[in-house]
Amino acid sequence: MRLLSRMLHRLVRRGTLHVIDADGRRHKFRGEPPAPQVTIRLHDRRLHRLIPLMPDPVMGNAYVDGRLTVEEGTLADFMRLVTLNEEGVTQGPWLGFQEIARRLGRPLHQLNTRRLARIHVASHYDRPKDFYELFLDADLQYSCAYFADHIETLEEAQEAKKRHIAAKLRLKPGQRVLDIGCGWGGLSLWLAKKFAVEVTGITLSTEQHAVATARARDAGMSGRVSFELRDYREVRGPFDRLVSVGMLEHVGAWNYPDFFRHVHDLLARDGIALVHSIGRKGSPTTTSAWVRKRIFPGSYIPALSEVFAAVERQRLWVTDVEVLRLHYAETLKAWRERFLVARPRIIQMYGEAFCRMWELYLTASEMAFRDGGQMVFQMQLSRDIAAVPLTRDYQFDAERVLAAQGAATERAHGVA
Repeated sequence: MRLLSRMLHRLVRRGTLHVIDADGRRHKFRGEPPAPQVTIRLHDRRLHRLIPLMPDPVMGNAYVDGRLTVEEGTLADFMRLVTLNEEGVTQGPWLGFQEIARRLGRPLHQLNTRRLARIHVASHYDRPKDFYELFLDADLQYSCAYFADHIETLEEAQEAKKRHIAAKLRLKPGQRVLDIGCGWGGLSLWLAKKFAVEVTGITLSTEQHAVATARARDAGMSGRVSFELRDYREVRGPFDRLVSVGMLEHVGAWNYPDFFRHVHDLLARDGIALVHSIGRKGSPTTTSAWVRKRIFPGSYIPALSEVFAAVERQRLWVTDVEVLRLHYAETLKAWRERFLVARPRIIQMYGEAFCRMWELYLTASEMAFRDGGQMVFQMQLSRDIAAVPLTRDYQFDAERVLAAQGAATERAHGVA
């Protein structure tokens, strides 16, 4: 326990952490208030030495298999305390060495050949939609919602996100739209219905493809919306509009030049692209070993500098960039709360360890956006400098119109 105590005395600068070790002894590590007060219990003496050596992924694995439990406070409190103190995790000679080793391994960790990309996607997304329906909104939007003023519910925020994206795309009837990483098809179907455009959605998930195709058929929109089980590197254009929501995180930094080259080549000369992705406020780093192993193999959250560097080499104009800060924290909070309500059902489906793994994933992600260095950015791109108006007024005007149309539709349905 001596090594772990030394680490935690150095690490805990905010909040108070009580640790009950595997021998039943209580240790207190106190930082500056205000911040959470949490007590955890270690049920395995090996954790006394393994946590200091490899905090990531040892702590995550220990929580999943029950060798680390939260005794006082909540998992959210514990992860908030960890996030508030995460700058100290790489301090010290051994932990610093680990960070260097992880950075050297980045090319291998982010390897996403066409074959590996399909395997990585399947590991996370090829679960039955019944599981995702337990905590997502009705449209199965599995990405950051948009909590504009006076919006409180997840459903309202996801609808606002679709309006926000559509306003930046400047859609016109009859245009051809490519949705890269279309998920279960919600955005593609919404765009086609609202704007009378023809949409091609692509995904590498067989489960998502089957669900999206069935949704298009059931809505009578198969003639205007098609879904393909295809890698973005296999698609040929041109398209008038291109949208990609929550997919860049699965590309890998080494593939960014190739990704944005395809964006350039897939766009018509006066076309517009909108890339919505998680990003980080700091410099390039590495993916958590626990997340890479347990949740999103092959994933990487980019620094904006990495994305801009790749875009600049592809003769694309960055016509707009918006950073959404706490929106994903609120989205993840809503998902986490719904997940906890559905926990008994999920245990029946996948077991206790799976539930603990997903609770940790959702909670740690929320705190990374609330108190850490993660955010979401939306980058609007075009090949033509004049593809969009000179000011952003067109975006605000379009969103107001779409919101008014949505409110009118809701009133009409209420009267009916």
